[in-house]
Amino acid sequence: MLKKRRVVVTGLGVVSPVGNDIETFWKSLIEGKSGVRRLTCFDPTHFTCKIGAEVKDFDPAPYLSAKEIKRMDRFVQFAVVSAKMALSDSRLELDREDRTKIGVMVGSGIGGLHTVEAEHRQYIALGNEKGPDRISPFLIPMLIVNMASGQISITLGLKGPNSAVATACATGNHAIGDAFRIIQRGEADVMVCGGSEAAMTHMGFGGFCALKALSTAYNDCPEKASRPFDKNRDGFVMGEGAGVIVLEEMEHAVKRNAPIYCELVGYGMSGDAYHMTAPDPEGDGGIRCMAASLKDGGVKPEEVDYINAHGTSTLYNDRIETLAIKKVFGSHARKLAVSSTKSVTGHLLGAAGGVEMIACALAIKHGIIPPTINYETPDPDCDLDYVPNKPRSAKINVAVSNALGFGGHNATLVVKRFS
Repeated sequence: MLKKRRVVVTGLGVVSPVGNDIETFWKSLIEGKSGVRRLTCFDPTHFTCKIGAEVKDFDPAPYLSAKEIKRMDRFVQFAVVSAKMALSDSRLELDREDRTKIGVMVGSGIGGLHTVEAEHRQYIALGNEKGPDRISPFLIPMLIVNMASGQISITLGLKGPNSAVATACATGNHAIGDAFRIIQRGEADVMVCGGSEAAMTHMGFGGFCALKALSTAYNDCPEKASRPFDKNRDGFVMGEGAGVIVLEEMEHAVKRNAPIYCELVGYGMSGDAYHMTAPDPEGDGGIRCMAASLKDGGVKPEEVDYINAHGTSTLYNDRIETLAIKKVFGSHARKLAVSSTKSVTGHLLGAAGGVEMIACALAIKHGIIPPTINYETPDPDCDLDYVPNKPRSAKINVAVSNALGFGGHNATLVVKRFS
């Protein structure tokens, strides 16, 4: 049996509701500056929820040509721009690398809804006679989930393993975990991986409203709406963005003197086999997923310092994740710092895992745990240390990132301080 190769994080790239570069994003997280506002991408007057976490001031032009922009859905633009940022941050000189050993694994929970809706509007406007002739030949290649990975590969000439993941809110974690395995097995030396989402459209937003999954009690004070683990939470806040990281085989990274944020050591997966949208009420899937990731990484529960929780601000998710943490970590659960950066960014769906892994890497690097903002009234069923409202200085040796998606998809990643 081949020895597993060690894998490190060497580059970060982000497009988010609280900043389209790493510095701004991190500053917003630790200062607790919410990215939630009344929607501006369309008129939300007739929707029950009228708020969201939109990406602001996004300009792909410095990274992509006008022709490329025209042929990419918004979620693909987010992904490609974030990937280019991450590669720049990693200081990887592509012209000196074997590009057949650099792969891509970037997923999306939903894909190109902007393209679908724009083309459908045009079809309806022109009617059944003329409509079919005006459907864009780029409709399918713009909307499909795998095109985030595809366009990153094409734009950068990366010829290694190229795939995509679509596991709802667990997408980003699964993409990073699967990329981790590829490097461990020696199938690539470098993987560009993470998640991207841009589903803030009439149908995407309306669908979550119809599910009664979104917050409606804070339409008049949007910044207060995303409040994970707080007793007065009433639903999640929908967001958009992308989080992409560069994973690299350790010796390859050390040889080129790459910046190393942390080491990815563990990856766990599980399925709830319970319900389309609700988690198992006993936390079974989350428990097995976290336990598997710790075992995979050779990490004891008491060695973990910080958990970046899935923490969506929904009634059942927060309670069940808390229950799962207590069952996995036992008495150590009371000593853990557990925070949800979704309190600041909103829930970025398929992009959440990538963005939250970036938060973990930066927390280790800077020795600061980002807070859970809007935590005001304790919930008796959510009784851990959620780092309420203010950042906390702490040396973090081991951090865990949880992602729990519709369909019962669970994915947990474990990262360590590199030494």
